[in-house]
Amino acid sequence: MHKKYAVLASCTLNQWALSFAHNKSNIIKSIELSKRLGATYRLGPELEVSGYGCEDHFFELDTVKHSWQVLGEILGQRELTKDIICDIGMPVHFKNTLYNCRVICLNQKILLIRPKLYLAAGNNYRESRWFTAWVREGLEDFYLAPEIQAIVGQKSTKFGNAIIRCNDTTIACETCEELWVPKNPHVDYGLDGVEIIMNGSGSHHELRKLHTRLGLITSASSRNGGVYVYANARGCDGGRMYFDASSMVCMNGKIYALEDQFAPEEVSVQLGVMDLDEVRSYRGGFNSRCVQSAKQKPFPTVEAEIDICKITEHSLNKEVKLNLLIPEQEIAMGPPMWLWDYLRRSGARGFFLPLSGGADSASVAAMVANMAQIVLKSIERGNQDALMDLRRIVREDDFTPKTYQDIVSRIFVTSYLSTKNSGKETLERAETLAKGIGSLYYNMGIDEAYDSIVGIFQKATGKIPQFEVHGGTYNEDLALQNIQARVRMVVSYLMAQLVPWTQGKQGGFLLVLGTSNICESLRGYMTKYDCSSADINPIGGINKSDLKKTLIYLSHELKLPVLAEIAGAKPTAELRPFIEGDVKTQQLDEVEMGMSYDELDEFGRLRKISRSGPLSMFERLLFNWPHLSPRLVAEKVKRFFFYYSINRHKMTVLTPSYHAEAYGTDDNRFDLRQFLYDTKWEVQFSEIDRIVMEYEREQVMKVKGSKEGQNRKDAGESEGPKEHQKL
Repeated sequence: MHKKYAVLASCTLNQWALSFAHNKSNIIKSIELSKRLGATYRLGPELEVSGYGCEDHFFELDTVKHSWQVLGEILGQRELTKDIICDIGMPVHFKNTLYNCRVICLNQKILLIRPKLYLAAGNNYRESRWFTAWVREGLEDFYLAPEIQAIVGQKSTKFGNAIIRCNDTTIACETCEELWVPKNPHVDYGLDGVEIIMNGSGSHHELRKLHTRLGLITSASSRNGGVYVYANARGCDGGRMYFDASSMVCMNGKIYALEDQFAPEEVSVQLGVMDLDEVRSYRGGFNSRCVQSAKQKPFPTVEAEIDICKITEHSLNKEVKLNLLIPEQEIAMGPPMWLWDYLRRSGARGFFLPLSGGADSASVAAMVANMAQIVLKSIERGNQDALMDLRRIVREDDFTPKTYQDIVSRIFVTSYLSTKNSGKETLERAETLAKGIGSLYYNMGIDEAYDSIVGIFQKATGKIPQFEVHGGTYNEDLALQNIQARVRMVVSYLMAQLVPWTQGKQGGFLLVLGTSNICESLRGYMTKYDCSSADINPIGGINKSDLKKTLIYLSHELKLPVLAEIAGAKPTAELRPFIEGDVKTQQLDEVEMGMSYDELDEFGRLRKISRSGPLSMFERLLFNWPHLSPRLVAEKVKRFFFYYSINRHKMTVLTPSYHAEAYGTDDNRFDLRQFLYDTKWEVQFSEIDRIVMEYEREQVMKVKGSKEGQNRKDAGESEGPKEHQKL
């Protein structure tokens, strides 16, 4: 007699906020694929019907109405939900209150609507702005709209927190944040005998975050035993965040299936074929758990007439050997896939990038190239959706790429926008990189435009501004630098709009890519409305140190040694005249900022993640930087907060950036702080000065005490021989 196993499908979908037809298509594909694989339970991501990123559109009744419309069309296809439980995420109004819900369906019936118990709030999340957490106990009747009643043949269903009792096991739902809170629902579910936990999630990518997610899930299933199935969204659904999939199946603390973080596929399914006897045996031998289980208050249940376990042709899943990406690999794949979604959904023909020959613009160029390489590999695996999207973008119905350069040459335009202050080395690096990745490249001088703008000022005022090396003031020097930077922005948008026209192709535009990293945003080391002003910025949430590591990694992946060469070059803006042999005129970023990129990285983490003001940051860095004197630490902290506060206004117009770091600077969504500061920070800085003076006074006293002690010791040693002589 053959043994029966649970066959569970965790579905990864690339959804798009408010694109209901697109989202419905992906949901249906995932159900069909799950059924073909023999699954008896299909789990999808959080809010997969509407898309997670609807934000204030959740206030609109239309969003909920269209979600029910999609669900109705899914349930209207009789075979779709036949003999498979479909766990679908969508917004639901109940008693005039909006809830983030899982809708559990089987055989054209709605078994249960399970609302989210704990909502994600803070940083990128605002769920409590739109939804209400479910805090009531028990089940209540939810009366379906007449159009849904006509499809499902039922007047009402149950609403609330309950267990799904199948013929051969019990199942319960968690939703995203409920995994992250200190007291998780899965603990009580497991103690009440639930053997399978299903978590439909909308968890965005952040560097090194997957390690935490895996730890939570393995812990959830190891402490209590059981199967934990996790489904996450993938892709950019309309904003700065990228959902990084990693859907998985876990049992008794071990991972048995794990979806790739980054890929162009619209729909992926991870199948878990699991032996529930392993759960029962694991729990049965865990005596202290059994004592707690005996005390557990039972949950309400809803009945599901289905066998979750079945005889299947699939073999049992084996434990997966984890091979987690290092940060530079995440950076090399996450932002490129975000760019791919943005490109194919924006209607653009491609990208335009001003190449400077430096690390930031080179990183962005390498990301576009790697995007093309990832898409090419996906097409070679048979991804027809990606091929159709690519053909639509390049407007070639029969285009089939052979190399990633074939793709880059059609969608990517780069340009070195030089001035008399530009260096020969940066030009050579820019040209080598452009040629290596296959982009359409222009070498354009902008001195004529720069001189014209200075001429306009001269004509109006009768004054001619000069650089400091030519006898000008600091303000003159800075203004002349900013003119160059802003001219580049104007030329970039001109090129983005008209290059497609020069190619004889009707219509179309290019997205201008930004090249400002998180450290420069934090310090404000960029010109407002210069090349930091763009349509989107894939590196805006990434620090300089990680970008350099990514360049070295991609130099191997793309077989472009010039990327490693650029990573090793000293960052320079090249906006001031450089006199050969005069080191003082060399414009190096870290020298000009008065702090290193590594120091900026630490300032950023303390400011945002540790929520430190000037005083607490100073106190923390006294311990973190023991190699520096307290006075020097104080100077660095005060310098950082001064420049941070005078430049914070630049964040209000910051180009929408890929979110990657937990200390992001995005004023509009993530980092909600004012942009007008009292830059003197009088109370904060005076307290820092007091601590420094106190420390220095203590040091003086220690030195003084040490000298007095040494003098006494010396005196004692000199008296010793005299006493000896007396004896």
